[in-house]
Amino acid sequence: MALHPPTRPKPRKVFSNTRGKLYLGRCEDVLSLKTVKRLKGKVQLIFTSPPFPLNKKKRYGNHQGEAYLKWLSEFGPVFNEMLTDDGSVVMEIGNAWEPGSPVQSTLPYEALLGFLNGGGFKLCQEITYYNPARLPSPAQWVTIERCRLKDATTKIWWMSKTAKPKADNRNVLKPYSKEMLQLLKRKTYNAGTRPSEHIINETSFLKNNKGAIAPNLIIEPNTQWVSDYQNFCKANDIQPHPARMPIKIPEFFIKFLTDPGDLVMDPFAGSNTTGEAANQLKRKWLSIEAIPTYAAASVSRFNAKKAEKLLEQLK
Repeated sequence: MALHPPTRPKPRKVFSNTRGKLYLGRCEDVLSLKTVKRLKGKVQLIFTSPPFPLNKKKRYGNHQGEAYLKWLSEFGPVFNEMLTDDGSVVMEIGNAWEPGSPVQSTLPYEALLGFLNGGGFKLCQEITYYNPARLPSPAQWVTIERCRLKDATTKIWWMSKTAKPKADNRNVLKPYSKEMLQLLKRKTYNAGTRPSEHIINETSFLKNNKGAIAPNLIIEPNTQWVSDYQNFCKANDIQPHPARMPIKIPEFFIKFLTDPGDLVMDPFAGSNTTGEAANQLKRKWLSIEAIPTYAAASVSRFNAKKAEKLLEQLK
């Protein structure tokens, strides 16, 4: 997930299994490899969370200000070339604040527009990700001066080259509420026109569709949990990636926007949660990570012995 690792690693494949491949190197370098160029027009979903435009520099690297706008927008046409005609880009872009001020920055939105325009993408939908377990931040304005609310959401932007990319919300239905289950059992409903002027048809409303349509709000705590990945990092005395995403988020979009056998790509893989989710869901995957230790540790999601061997090679 780094923009500027200490040294620029030579782009190369460092791990593969029957479904996917992990490349070490900067995204722009890896995508220029002949073996990767062959995949142009074959990626069904690019799911990623690029480094956020934070005021504070992180270990995984992050641009700021105009440099961030230029950096992200330049990937627009590159990602466009990788996608199938009905493929999607799903990108989480975190919030940013003006330095030393309780004013939220418009930089993430400017970056989104730059990426959209640069790649010629259409904005399919805005999804809000709410992390109820997120610590209060920005601390100065939330916990010290108490003049702002806890910043607990980020935006996930769904984009495509077409207005109607491959998508099926029946693949991501939510369980019915207790009340809806009772209604279906009772088989009666107060049909008619609502104050909003929507007309509710009893026949269609009482049809059991095996679940409720998912909203454009994802609620998922991002708390620390014990995993093979974390155990590997602890056993080998290396720092886990600090911005790991809950696996249920890439799982949701992979189910929603792809079919088994489709190719999913994460160009800023970090701990490679996307690759693991795609692998479990029987999709092909291609992940790219620029920092050697993060790349090596991510292999433990698939094979701990190979991860240890790779870690030794990259030291």
